[in-house]
Amino acid sequence: MLSIEKNTKFIKDTAKNLGFDYCGISKAGFLENEAKHLEKWLNNQYQGEMKYMENHFDKRLNPTLLVDDAKSVVSLLFNYFPNQQPINPENLDDYKISKYAYGNDYHEVIKKKLKQFLSIIQENIGEVNGRAFVDSAPVMDKAWAKKSGLGWQGKHTNLINRKIGSFFFIAELIIDLPLIADGKVGDFCGTCTKCIDACPTDAIIAPYQLDASKCISYFTIELKKEIPENTKGSFENWIFGCDICQDVCPWNRFSSPHQTPEFLPSPTLMNISNQDWREITEEVFKVMFKNSPIKRTKLEGIKRNIEYVEKQKKNKN
Repeated sequence: MLSIEKNTKFIKDTAKNLGFDYCGISKAGFLENEAKHLEKWLNNQYQGEMKYMENHFDKRLNPTLLVDDAKSVVSLLFNYFPNQQPINPENLDDYKISKYAYGNDYHEVIKKKLKQFLSIIQENIGEVNGRAFVDSAPVMDKAWAKKSGLGWQGKHTNLINRKIGSFFFIAELIIDLPLIADGKVGDFCGTCTKCIDACPTDAIIAPYQLDASKCISYFTIELKKEIPENTKGSFENWIFGCDICQDVCPWNRFSSPHQTPEFLPSPTLMNISNQDWREITEEVFKVMFKNSPIKRTKLEGIKRNIEYVEKQKKNKN
C-alpha cells in the first residue's frame, strides 16, 4: 500500500491516461446541505413524473450506503463537445437533438473506462473495494463534482468548469481508499442571467433553481405520456433533449471538440433530414440508434415529439 499522497497522485494520473479531462476528489460523507435542497425540490414536485428521483433518498446523500466503509469519492469529467454537428445552426427549421446524444450511449462508453480504472487501482494499490457510477444510480454527481473542485453549479444548475465550460459527462468512483481531498472553487456566474433569459419554457424558475417538470429535456425524454397542451413556451424544434441554456452560457466559449471516436455522429445522423425523421420506420430506428441514448425514448417518443413541435409551428403561423 502506497502513501495517501502517492495513491492520490496515482489516481489522478490514471484518470488522465484513461482520457478523463478532469479528476477531483472529495471525502465520502453525508451531504447535509444537499439533503435540505433535495427534500425541498421533491416537495415542490419539480421532478414531475420522474418518480425514480424520489427513491433511495438516503443513498443519494450518503455514499457509505452504496459502498461499505467508503472513504473517497473520485469525480471525473469527460468532454462531449462535438466538432461536427448534424444540425445546421443556421437552419432554424431543422429538428434538434442534444449534443450528448450524437454518438454512442455514454453510459456504456464511460462505464467501461471506469471499470478499467477500478481494475488498475486494485492491481497497483492493492485490495480496494468500490463501485463505478455514471448517471445510472442514486448518486448526486453534480454535488460531488462541485465538492471536489471540478466546477460550480451555474444558474441553470449544470456544473460549469472554467476551462471547458459545461458540455461534459460526470462520473464517479466511490472507493474505500482514503485520499487527499480537493477544495471547492468559487461561483463565477456573476450577474449573468443568459441561461434564465433564454429558457423558452421558464424551467429555470430562479437563479440556481430548476423545475425539471418544465424543461424541454424532461418533456422530450423523461415524460412517457402525451406532452400537455398547456405546456408553456416553444420547443424550438428540439425533439430529444435541449442545449439552450448551455449554448448561451459564456463559459462554453472555452469548449473544445472531444477526441472520442465513440461520440462522433454517424454519417446517417449527419445527413438525416426532417423528412427522414418523420418517415423513419421501427426497423430503421432500431438499427440507426442501436447504441445511442436516443433509443431511450423509443420510436413512439420521437414521433410524439416531432408531432408536438410541428403542431407548435402550425399554431405559430
